[in-house]
Amino acid sequence: MKIFSVLFFLITGTGWVSSLHAQHDMTEADFNRILGEISNWGRWGAVDQLGALNLITPEKRMAAAKLVRVGISVSMARTAETTKAPDNPNPFEHTMLSYGKGSKGMFASDHYSVIYHGFAHTHMDSLCHFFYNDKIYNGYSRDVVTREGALKLGIQNLKNGVLSRGILMDIPRLKGKRYLEPGEAIFPEDLDAWESRAGVKVSSGDILLIRTGRWTRRDEKGAWPVSAGMPGLHASCGKWLKERDIAILGSDGASDVMPSRVPGVSQPIHLFALHALGVHILDNCDFEAVAETAARLNRWEFMLTTSPIAVEGGTGSPLNPIATF
Repeated sequence: MKIFSVLFFLITGTGWVSSLHAQHDMTEADFNRILGEISNWGRWGAVDQLGALNLITPEKRMAAAKLVRVGISVSMARTAETTKAPDNPNPFEHTMLSYGKGSKGMFASDHYSVIYHGFAHTHMDSLCHFFYNDKIYNGYSRDVVTREGALKLGIQNLKNGVLSRGILMDIPRLKGKRYLEPGEAIFPEDLDAWESRAGVKVSSGDILLIRTGRWTRRDEKGAWPVSAGMPGLHASCGKWLKERDIAILGSDGASDVMPSRVPGVSQPIHLFALHALGVHILDNCDFEAVAETAARLNRWEFMLTTSPIAVEGGTGSPLNPIATF
């Protein structure tokens, strides 16, 4: 494993690697072909509402629970972002309704409001979140997402919560960096290299988490507009995700590298996951603390639990994913 890591770092940044990555160039036609090749439509029946969550079987949950050995739990959610910033045009709103000073009531209360989709708040995308060719996952028409909410594939289908094995891939650590830069792409070879380095292979029903170091960079250099780019998975990782048969994909950004490098398709990984594979997505997680814990324990797998708000017909939900070692 050490020899492999040394070789990987020696070749990183060379013309050979640039040539290798060029092999992943993808047109819109290529994307559409792969979208069909990896599709899970119909795999769990014509009326399926869970998608790849079907892969989290009772046996998978019990195996994940056995990963708890030292009892350390770490949140992977950002504390609610209440300040407007280039990457947060819709801050979380927290208004106190009754409180201590000047209040005669017996209790304190408050009001929350958030537009959670975007690039600031930790949230889950439900399978009804993305349209492509007027369809959503499993071939349902976009018309099932109505003014009143989604009639199919809404977030309430996850009311019982999620518990499975989580695997963290720390790509900056792999590359000897503190963080990736905006627009820096992650390729299938990087995912393979991390598996070799960590000694953990992603398997069916796992929750795959990709750290780019976004929040470390933000703390050091300040917030930047998404239009300036985001690090993330290149579209060539779509087949890899299918092969590993993951249940959920999460990242500290939006999973996709931006710009996408696929002309005509702005977020191919989102479409591969939500539209074709039926894989729910966790956006804007905070992996800084869990990465430190994983490195200290030398353990990149753990039990992951999370529960979205059960909103009938919701396109997603804010949430707080928890890693327990």
